[in-house]
Amino acid sequence: MSSKLIAPSVLAADFANLQRDIEMVNASDADWFHIDIMDGVFVPNISFGMPVLKAISKHATKTIDVHLMIVDPDRYIKTFAELGSNVLTVHYEACTHLHRTLQAIKAEGMQAGVALNPHTNINVLEDTINDIDLVCIMSVNPGFGGQSFIENTYNKVKLLKDLITRKGASTKIEIDGGVTNKNAKLLVDAGADVLVAGSYVFKSDDQMKTIKALKTLANS
Repeated sequence: MSSKLIAPSVLAADFANLQRDIEMVNASDADWFHIDIMDGVFVPNISFGMPVLKAISKHATKTIDVHLMIVDPDRYIKTFAELGSNVLTVHYEACTHLHRTLQAIKAEGMQAGVALNPHTNINVLEDTINDIDLVCIMSVNPGFGGQSFIENTYNKVKLLKDLITRKGASTKIEIDGGVTNKNAKLLVDAGADVLVAGSYVFKSDDQMKTIKALKTLANS
């Protein structure tokens, strides 16, 4: 069984000490960097854009998992590839031609991810699941860090796992929002492969210890 991955969310890092926090993740037991790009249109918040991602890429030594919470993501696929993204996740709700978008992401050499908002049913991925490397289930409403976890997520993960198995796909399941030591094991047991943790990691007293404990818990 493959190891469960921990992806600290850089949105919760200290932007005044970004390089320090990037180096902490590099040195930790974390597997991926999770980077949220928000445009203030698709979600009611604006996060960092290309220059910050470029700076992160320069220092990061681990997989860069970019989550686009933006309208019309197709315009930027090539740019995000050039900036060093390894996994590029678009929102199902933002893509009129999802299949085409997935192909465009893969054509740039990245893994293709699809994120689902809390209200979006996983059935919408029935026809594309074999083209998707990663499904990011939003376990909070997207746009802001530090929100509380939506309990329906467990059920959603199980349904998605069933779909992946039924279709013989090799898609990873990522959970984004409100992940802590209280729900990590339950999420993995339901079928999750990648846990994104933001505030829980960066606001803890010992960030490396928190990551290590989360990693151990997810793989126990």
